[in-house]
Amino acid sequence: MTRPVRFGVTLPQIKRSWSEASETARALDAMGYDSLWVCDHLYGVPMPNLPILEAFTELAAVAAITQRAKLGTLVTPPFFRNPAVLAKQIATLDQIAPGRVIAGLGAGWFPPEFEQTGCAFPSTGERLRALEEMVEILTRLWTEEKATYAGRYFSVTDAICEPKPSVRPEILIGGGGEKVTMAIAARHADTWNNMAIAQAQLAKKVEALRRRCDEVGRDFDSIEKSQQCVVVIAEDETAARASLEKAKKIYGGHMGGALEEHGIWGSPERVIDCIERHRALGVSLLVIEFFGRDTREPARLFAEAVAPAFA
Repeated sequence: MTRPVRFGVTLPQIKRSWSEASETARALDAMGYDSLWVCDHLYGVPMPNLPILEAFTELAAVAAITQRAKLGTLVTPPFFRNPAVLAKQIATLDQIAPGRVIAGLGAGWFPPEFEQTGCAFPSTGERLRALEEMVEILTRLWTEEKATYAGRYFSVTDAICEPKPSVRPEILIGGGGEKVTMAIAARHADTWNNMAIAQAQLAKKVEALRRRCDEVGRDFDSIEKSQQCVVVIAEDETAARASLEKAKKIYGGHMGGALEEHGIWGSPERVIDCIERHRALGVSLLVIEFFGRDTREPARLFAEAVAPAFA
């Protein structure tokens, strides 16, 4: 099944003001981007002392000032919030932006924001088990009159979530774990997202997801494949190359790993070619972080010179 290519964009959040975030959200919504995203971190990454806007508070405000773009987190881990409270937060977001909410979920990975704030941060395996319990509880609270679930980490008994979302929010599972994470995605996800740090391994990750789908009897094509990515775009190759060198220094290995070899950068023509390579591997959603102090500028160039090629 061939899906149309969609473009989402991350909003200003780390070392940015609400004024910057709101102005950017309005502009991106007007430009026609499919979705707007925030990261769900309590601390700035990779430095805990970096100021950061809280994810769901920011999304609720963005929901009220936008009209069409879907809204999601990349990604929300277990242990920041009780799953029943999270279900209520997402259901409330849907009241503000009906049918536009995506529940982006993952295991979490940055120890200081858990350990220093009193949130549990068990082993990766335990966090993944807790992630699946969280998905079960969210889904039941959104679809059942009263939800009961008894897990190892989370439990609810005759729990109620009213008002319910107008439609069940899309579920995105993010992460590169080829056995457990992708098995969870195969069982529960509408979309699987490959982290930017694993962009160079995209082909390998997609095949791992295919194997997990085969194991659980899930139609592989029924899961949308998404890639988190930095996009460095400029009017010409010379300007793009200069921006690329700056981006590699700023992002380092977290978002900028293998950016030159496997990432999306260059003039609009080159960016289109980079996206086509991702599309050939099955990706139909790109969650973009545009490089630049004011991300509206590269976003506008992308919307005018790149997005029409995929309309």
